[in-house]
Amino acid sequence: MRKIKGALFIGMIITAIIGIPLGVTPIPTSIISAPPSISSILLKFQWNNIFSLDMVIVLFTLLFMDMFDTIGTLVGVATKAKMLDKDGRVPNLKKALFADAVGTTFGACVGTSTVSTFVESASGVAEGGRTGLTAVSTAVMFVLSLFFAPIFASITPAVTCSALVLVGLFMIEPIKEIDISDFTEAIPAFLTIIMMPLSYSISDGIVFGVVSYIVLKLFTGKAKEISITTVIIGIIFILKFLI
Repeated sequence: MRKIKGALFIGMIITAIIGIPLGVTPIPTSIISAPPSISSILLKFQWNNIFSLDMVIVLFTLLFMDMFDTIGTLVGVATKAKMLDKDGRVPNLKKALFADAVGTTFGACVGTSTVSTFVESASGVAEGGRTGLTAVSTAVMFVLSLFFAPIFASITPAVTCSALVLVGLFMIEPIKEIDISDFTEAIPAFLTIIMMPLSYSISDGIVFGVVSYIVLKLFTGKAKEISITTVIIGIIFILKFLI
């Protein structure tokens, strides 16, 4: 199914169908159902510890995790979409981070799981999604899926795991741009890549990459190549782990 639009989606549908007689894919008892009420979780905040030191630590921990998870995902997806500028930066990054922040805040207010930028977006990019219309269309489909929850609930990890393997393949494609001959560039990149799955965190992987980059540049006499921004981020990362 090489170069066939929707190949990932078609593959998951076929896998789900094959899984029915094998007992891997459960048959939904219904097709349409009303979304459950969120009255029990809507705006249910706890204010008693909001000014405590523990809350400050939790706040900054979640801030760093969400911010760098999002940045890492945006850079990876934008690289796959060939949307980086000539300096290797994500265009309109502030707007993207603002949208992510609004989604995270809204999700917390209505009591849902964390709303964030997901690396699985690379699969949509691989199928040709490049514009805001793709995101809007996806959002509309998510709303509609609320009414077809029984069908989507029958899609087990056995169906989606193969697609996620391909998503990982899509994401690792830009590795060919890394200058392997310069170990001060190659080692931080390697640590970033390997520590993400080992630590189960995109942000922790970035921490290892940034800190090792700074250390290697300093001890190899290439301190001038370290930007002020990178130093500040490195200090923040170290403080994050110390706190």
